[in-house]
Amino acid sequence: MFKLLGRLVEGIAPRATGPDPEARSHNPDAVVDCAVYRGGRRKPGTVRYASAHRRRGEFLWLGLHEPDLVTMRTVAKTFGLHELIVEQTTDGGHRPLVETIGDVTRLVLRTARYVDHDALTATSEVVDTGDVTLLIGPWFVITVRHGAPGALWPVRQELQKRPELLQAGPWAVAYAVANRLVDDYLDVSTEIEHDLERLEEETFATRRSADVAHFYQLKREMVELKRAVLPLQEPLTRVLELPAVPPSLRPYFEDVRGHLARAADRVAGFDDLLNSVLQARLTQVTLEQNNDMRMIAAWAGIAAVATVGTGIYGMNFTNMPGLDSRYGFSATIVIVVLVCSGLFWRFKRAGWL
Repeated sequence: MFKLLGRLVEGIAPRATGPDPEARSHNPDAVVDCAVYRGGRRKPGTVRYASAHRRRGEFLWLGLHEPDLVTMRTVAKTFGLHELIVEQTTDGGHRPLVETIGDVTRLVLRTARYVDHDALTATSEVVDTGDVTLLIGPWFVITVRHGAPGALWPVRQELQKRPELLQAGPWAVAYAVANRLVDDYLDVSTEIEHDLERLEEETFATRRSADVAHFYQLKREMVELKRAVLPLQEPLTRVLELPAVPPSLRPYFEDVRGHLARAADRVAGFDDLLNSVLQARLTQVTLEQNNDMRMIAAWAGIAAVATVGTGIYGMNFTNMPGLDSRYGFSATIVIVVLVCSGLFWRFKRAGWL
């Protein structure tokens, strides 16, 4: 009866509705996924990291996206992380690095994504970057992602199809994440190569070349990619020296390091090519300015002849040749035209006009 009365009241005076539930954050603790793996297989059921504990032969993979300080403190309390790790992981924008604090290894990788655009302009965004921090412990691995690029759910799905690799433990996740991000570097560099080719074609085309601002914009975006690729070479080398890395995974990390070396070479080569094309464009701009100045000087010389002739005969002198002749004016105009025509022909032949 009370329920019926409640429905009648709601029908008469509907309650004020708040924000759309779909518009609210349905993930306040920033958890993307949390799973326990045993024998290379994901255990069924829902796992809450706050109640997780160590079990032999198992490891936990917790994925977070832009967690706040409260969430990271809860995670640190659960997994026994150092307070410095909490502060370093909450904020994004870190350089690639690897460090070990206690029995937890912190590996930071930069993410990169190519932003599609119809044409390169002075404000085009070409590369979008972020970062992923991996906290690798004896029985857990925590991935913390900042920024839009570098989503890790495809990595988890692909890795779960390789149970023999997952049996290696938390460092298998570190390899899979590093491998995916380095492959992304190669994909981004391929797309940037196409932008460079278009700029090069526009620079040496017969029509109007690309603006210099386009080159500087691409150069700024290339800096973002360089900050992701080049500093990662040293941390990956140090990872191979860590005793915590299982021997079975070392060949995989060597393969990732080889792919990273290819990406670094391509990025460095693109930078050199961009500098060369930019210098060629700047030279073209200088030549265009010189041509404009020569054209202005040529027309100024032609106009000076007419100005001098008409200026002399515009003076108020009594005795001037041709003043009393009925053909004086016509002769003066003819002479001015002939001299200007001769100058025009000479400048045209010299390439000034």
